[in-house]
Amino acid sequence: MFLEPHFKGQRAGWIEVVCGCMFSGKTEELIRRLKRARIADLKVEVFKPLLDTRYDETSIVSHDTSSVLAIPVEHSAQLLDINGETSVVGVDEAQFFDADLPEVCQELALRGVRVVVAGLDMDFRGKPFGPVPNLLALAEYVTKVHAICVHCGNLATHSYRLATGEEVILLGEKEQYEPRCRSCYAKGNIFRLK
Repeated sequence: MFLEPHFKGQRAGWIEVVCGCMFSGKTEELIRRLKRARIADLKVEVFKPLLDTRYDETSIVSHDTSSVLAIPVEHSAQLLDINGETSVVGVDEAQFFDADLPEVCQELALRGVRVVVAGLDMDFRGKPFGPVPNLLALAEYVTKVHAICVHCGNLATHSYRLATGEEVILLGEKEQYEPRCRSCYAKGNIFRLK
């Protein structure tokens, strides 16, 4: 799947990851970076997982309602079908993609593409989430954003699930999750998680 490293004269690609808990501004930061690339007249393509239809089926939308059109895909390999003129690829909700996403991003970067990925770094159990940890290891640039803990006002690093159930993927917003700091997260889970 990997290509030969870029040749002299070919632009260098790289991987940027924006990660953090829910309500920390990951998608907002992704959208900001993609809009700046478009202002610079760069060809941008944006992707999202097919299963994420919370706000819109064909756009990525931040909690503050900023949005950018995106292509919903079922498998990360579909990102490799980009237009040859594409300079920047944006990927939202990386945690919902398959395990091949890091390898696909690596191949795009070797093609000379700037790849900007946003996603949760931990699931509601506080465990590494999906392909995001591997992306963090491969990325040239990592930005960890934080929300504010709804209980104490400190920096929030965890997505605390209000709803019951053990399934790792449960699409939802403020009715299902809230951002919490390490301490308030641990206090809330003292009897729930093992």
